Amino acid sequence: MTDRTQKPRRRRRDARPGEIIEAAFREFAENGYAATRLDDVARRAGIAKGTIYRYFASKEALFEAVVRSRITPTLDRIEDLAAGFAGPTRELLRAVIADFYARIVDTDAKVLIRIMIAEGNRFPDITGFYYRETISKGIAILTRIVERGIARGEVRAGAAADLPFVILGPGLLAAIWKLTFDVHAPIALERFLEAHVDLVLNGFLVSDAREARPE
Repeated sequence: MTDRTQKPRRRRRDARPGEIIEAAFREFAENGYAATRLDDVARRAGIAKGTIYRYFASKEALFEAVVRSRITPTLDRIEDLAAGFAGPTRELLRAVIADFYARIVDTDAKVLIRIMIAEGNRFPDITGFYYRETISKGIAILTRIVERGIARGEVRAGAAADLPFVILGPGLLAAIWKLTFDVHAPIALERFLEAHVDLVLNGFLVSDAREARPE
């Protein structure tokens, strides 16, 4: 066997986990967690079922990989944004909320939220994983943003600041609406985003920090 024939096969093997994850996401999105079978994932990916087990020990492990592929990069991006942000808190909040909409609410990643709501109580292990991998990390990021804002005198202390995950609450509503009710009563996501930002800025910031000050 020549190097020329080995390299394409190696590239194919390297790409295979990603292809399996993508096929699994499509199956989970269409059928939910419980009804998804690894046979169907394999068929969609164009591989033998046994090939899945070379990379993923179980359906649960494969679902975890799907979550990491769809949600974790967004959290990493928001964390990096918040860590390096030098501007006012109002602009940081705008950027974080907009990124959440662009990468979760307005993409197919929001399907994972539906799966958690619909099936999470039946599968506590995947719910626990989802909480550890996404929810708790997101809360930690938002907590640091709020603490930064309080230290700068831009965020007022109070109930909202004590529960910073409410910052993204309207975004979760938007995701659920798009998944469930949009065919009956469509929402303009851009306007919803504007309303969301307005609500957060007026709920969290001290009055002087809500609008840009003239130079």
